[in-house]
Amino acid sequence: MCSVKEHRRCRLVSRRSSCMPRCGVTLARACRTGRWSASTGDWRTVQKALSSAWPQPREPYAPRRSKLDPFKPVIDQMLPADLDAPRKQRHTVVRIYRRLINEHAMDDVSYQVVRAYVAKRKPEIRVEAGRGPAQVFIEQSHLAGAEAEVDFGEVAVRLRGELVKCHLFCLRLSFSGKAVHRVFASGGQEAFFEGHEHAFRVLGGVPFGKFRYDNLKAAVASVLRFTRRRVETDRWTAFRSHYGIEPFYCTPGIEGAHEKGGVEGQVGWFRRNHFVPVPPRSTRWRT
Repeated sequence: MCSVKEHRRCRLVSRRSSCMPRCGVTLARACRTGRWSASTGDWRTVQKALSSAWPQPREPYAPRRSKLDPFKPVIDQMLPADLDAPRKQRHTVVRIYRRLINEHAMDDVSYQVVRAYVAKRKPEIRVEAGRGPAQVFIEQSHLAGAEAEVDFGEVAVRLRGELVKCHLFCLRLSFSGKAVHRVFASGGQEAFFEGHEHAFRVLGGVPFGKFRYDNLKAAVASVLRFTRRRVETDRWTAFRSHYGIEPFYCTPGIEGAHEKGGVEGQVGWFRRNHFVPVPPRSTRWRT
């Protein structure tokens, strides 16, 4: 498959020579003379380059046969049966592997192959049975100044010779990636509010649109299960009403971290670049 640069060279030769667009073979011959890659100077390739500036993707190879193919229907029967079985009496990969060997005379198939197929089929079978939605990822797009992400992260400093755990507040703009940080002795509600005010002063205003948060106690009193609704603390409701903040609360757990991955990565980047090695401090300081 030709690269984008080779397509560009071919199209450049076509523009500079008035006779070449009328005949792809002539253009291919000219490309083989040295102004283009000799290995791709084929008239079919030239026609593709003239029709599109971006190379066509390579056709995928046909899937290869696997030694596990005869046993895949057996595995597909075991996994749906586990949906109604008690949680502690469901098939593990080891149990499936042993049953295939003992009951179905499977031979010369590695455990890793079985494990990979089970890991692929388990979520698919749940979706097929209507037990769960299909998980997909949607690329995010943001308007300038429209959204922000907020998070706390832990950092350690040496304060007068002792290792002390502090809390790093971070507010990151979703469009530009500009972030504002501040270190506090605690991650309580006062630090949460002061971090917002500090960020708004540095940015010169309040971003409009949604602010993405996890379910930190400074803002959320309780989480209503299976919904995006939250019972907020009174002080947080008053604070965000004053600044016109529209919160978006992420899903609890590790899945919610993907919904505000920008600030999660920003906290780690700031910690690695400004707190390694562990900084010594003798007095208060602000960032």
